[in-house]
Amino acid sequence: METKSEGSSPYQNLGFDLVRATEAAALSAGHWMGLGKPDEADRDARATMCAILNTVEMDGIIASGEEGRLPTCEHLRSGARVGTGSGPEVDLVPDPIDGCSLLAQGHPGAISVIAAAPRGAFWAPPTAVYMEKIVVDAQVAPFLVPECMDAPAAWTLALVARAKEKKVSDLVVFLLSRPRHAQLIDEIRTAGARVMLRSEGDIAGALMAILPDSGIDILMGTGGVGEGLLAACAVKAAGGAMLGRWAPQSGQERDQVSGTDADVSRILSVDKLVTGDETFFAVTGITDGPLLSGVQYHGNRATSNSMILRGETRTRRIMRAEHLLET
Repeated sequence: METKSEGSSPYQNLGFDLVRATEAAALSAGHWMGLGKPDEADRDARATMCAILNTVEMDGIIASGEEGRLPTCEHLRSGARVGTGSGPEVDLVPDPIDGCSLLAQGHPGAISVIAAAPRGAFWAPPTAVYMEKIVVDAQVAPFLVPECMDAPAAWTLALVARAKEKKVSDLVVFLLSRPRHAQLIDEIRTAGARVMLRSEGDIAGALMAILPDSGIDILMGTGGVGEGLLAACAVKAAGGAMLGRWAPQSGQERDQVSGTDADVSRILSVDKLVTGDETFFAVTGITDGPLLSGVQYHGNRATSNSMILRGETRTRRIMRAEHLLET
C-alpha cells in the first residue's frame, strides 16, 4: 500500500535491511518451534539478528533491550552498538521473538520484530520496564484523548464505538492474559465489549488494532516498554494513535523510579514515544498468526512472510521471500 512517493531520505532503504534481520531471526527461531525450549530459541534468534544488524551500513545503538525482564540475554542489550559504524545514526528496538512461550509450545502468533528511528527519537526513561498502553487505528485516532488512560473502560469503549460507528457490543479488545488485568477485563465485559486474551504478544495485538480487517478494535492494558516503543513506530506509520504511561510493576522498579526525576504519571502520545516521521518497523512471522504466515521449511529452502512499515511515507509492504538455507 503506497500513500506517498518514496523520497531521497538517507534512511530510505533501511527498512529492507531491517527485514533481513527479522527474516534471519525468524528462520533461526522456527527450528525451535514446539521443542519446549524458549530460552534457547531466544538466545539463538538474538545472536542471529545481531549478526545481520552488524552487516548493515549504519551507526546503530539499541535504545531498549529486554535485560530488565530477561537479565541473562547476551545480545542486543540496551546501549549496545550494532551496524558497521558508518552511515546514518539510528536507534533500534529489537525483539527477535515476540512470543517465546508461544513458539516453544507450538502455538500460533510468534513473530520477529525490529523498529528504528533517528538517534534520540525514542522515549527512553531510566529503569523503565513496563508501561500502560492504549492503541487504536486511524479511524479512531482523532478522538483518542489522554483522559482515556484514567477513564472507566466503558467511557473509552463508547468513544471507540462512536468513532467506528459500531455498537460497544461489537467491539473486540486485545489484552494480555495477566492477573494485573483482572479488573480491566471485568470492566470491559460489563460494558458489553468482547475480549481477546493472549498469553504473550502485545506487539501483534497492537498491529491487529491498527491494521484493517484484523477483527481487533483497540489494545488496552500493561506490557513491556520495549514492546510499546516498537508498537509506536508501527502506529505512527499506520496513522493510528497511542497513549502510554510508565507503570512500575514491582517494589524494586518503584524504588528505582523514586530515585529519578521521571514523571511516572505523565501520559505520552505516540509522537512523544517516538519523535519525527523517519521511522521503520519490520516484522516476520515465525509461527502462523492472524497477520502473517509463519516460516515453512522445504529441504534446503524456507519461505517467510514479512511486513515493513515506513513512517515518513506511510508505506506498508507485505513480502514473501524464499531463502536458500546453509547446508
